[in-house]
Amino acid sequence: MGHQETYLHNEAYAEFLANWDANFYAKYTDTLKPARAGARALDVGCGAGQVVGRLTEAGFEAHGVDVSEPNIARAKQFSSRCQMYDGKRLPFPDRHFASAGALNVLEHVEYPEAFIHELVRVVEPGGLVLISSPNFFRVLGFRDYHAKMRGLGNKWRNLQRLLAKRRQMQTSPESVRFDRMTPIVKEPFTPDDDAIIATNALEIAFHLRRAGCQIEQTSCTDRYVAAPFNFALNLLPTKYGMFNAFVVARRKVA
Repeated sequence: MGHQETYLHNEAYAEFLANWDANFYAKYTDTLKPARAGARALDVGCGAGQVVGRLTEAGFEAHGVDVSEPNIARAKQFSSRCQMYDGKRLPFPDRHFASAGALNVLEHVEYPEAFIHELVRVVEPGGLVLISSPNFFRVLGFRDYHAKMRGLGNKWRNLQRLLAKRRQMQTSPESVRFDRMTPIVKEPFTPDDDAIIATNALEIAFHLRRAGCQIEQTSCTDRYVAAPFNFALNLLPTKYGMFNAFVVARRKVA
């Protein structure tokens, strides 16, 4: 059984997502809003449907897909435009959406590079692509919730790996792939511990460029924080070693 299939009937994860604090997904939702009133937007890995619901309330034609049956059962309470998909190919034609995004999904997919290309495929030229995931190559920070982020030893190894990735992007870009991790499975179920991909902003931005996008914003803050604090955190390249990976891109017109 593939990793994504473990979510197919995972009631514990669906229950966790149903109880999300709105502040957790507010920045993602607001950023995902298309520029045109009534335009189509897609939330991949829509969970219990809160983002789709918010976008629908704002007047957009919002769609959601997920690999979890319990998630979709909850999401349909927000919108009938939420549906199951196989986690590989999105059930939409090319250039169908004005915006598409994935919040805390990339770290759980079997083929992350292909996932990014698929996300870009369904967005129209000039449309917005948004990926928000944990930064598993965290070098700076506190309250580290995953084993790969904790401890000075791991933080030093994460720094060395980020620097190696940057060199690889310059010398052998065609060989760049996300690092895989062994999932940590706990009882009771805890999210993020079972991630299989070491997501980070540096590689997300790199693969979005490879998929035909121009990067508009790379941030280590995936939630709303005070403007001066947000500016300071994201001013320097140190943002690639902190907190989270929040990457906003736009599909190139030509």
